[in-house]
Amino acid sequence: MRTILLHLLPASLYAGLGVFFWRTCMARGSALQPRRECMSTRERLLLLGAIVAHGAALHLAIFPGSEMRFGFGVAISLMVWLAVCFYWVETLYTRLDGLHAAVMPAGAIGSLVPLLFPGDHVLANATSPAFRAHFVVAMLAYSLFTLAALHAMLMAVAGRQLHNARFSRLLSGLPPLLTMEALLFRLISIAFVLLTLTLASGVLFSESLFGQAFRVDHKTIFAFVSWFLFGGLLVGRHLWGWRGRLALRWTLAGFVALMLAYLGSRFVIEVVLHRT
Repeated sequence: MRTILLHLLPASLYAGLGVFFWRTCMARGSALQPRRECMSTRERLLLLGAIVAHGAALHLAIFPGSEMRFGFGVAISLMVWLAVCFYWVETLYTRLDGLHAAVMPAGAIGSLVPLLFPGDHVLANATSPAFRAHFVVAMLAYSLFTLAALHAMLMAVAGRQLHNARFSRLLSGLPPLLTMEALLFRLISIAFVLLTLTLASGVLFSESLFGQAFRVDHKTIFAFVSWFLFGGLLVGRHLWGWRGRLALRWTLAGFVALMLAYLGSRFVIEVVLHRT
């Protein structure tokens, strides 16, 4: 019961903030509603409270005792949590009106996923400092790419509505597309560096990290496919100024490959085959 409440608390806070942001920020197209900063200090503190509660629920799920457990549901939740953490920090420096109502539902769903797919996979070598460093860097990379993919999808919807001259009130509070594009490539650049460190450490120190020599399997192949896609996107951006739909397609393709690298296999093992 305590575990369920720990997951329901952040989900409720995320959901409540999402509804509030939608009503105050997305629906401000009315002339009777004055324009204001979309996230006040009090609202930012409430979001921080949701992040802390979400983190506490994850800590209990990953470290129920002396072991370290990590399954499909926890992986999704952890990536979303890290993405929301990065987003919260970004709001301190950049005005991101309109993105709040997109991030809050993701946080609410991410908080509840471990309840639906708890998973009992015990990680080997979890006490190794090298493994924990590898794990943290990998999760940071996954979370930033998750946020980048959500960001890219929102940009695609906003760009299509702008092209058709039918910009909905829901998206009217979004930052300019150029600002969103700059944030997207900042996310991808940081995540690409982290993914490079993850793959390099996995290849060079596979035996000490995982207790076995490096081997090529579907997870490795999809991870490197994702690395080449995101690397190609950054090169294309630097040399030829790639942007718009082309950049969004490369972003989503790289994200799908990255999700197939780990989450796809864990989903099949835990959800489809009901094994750990």
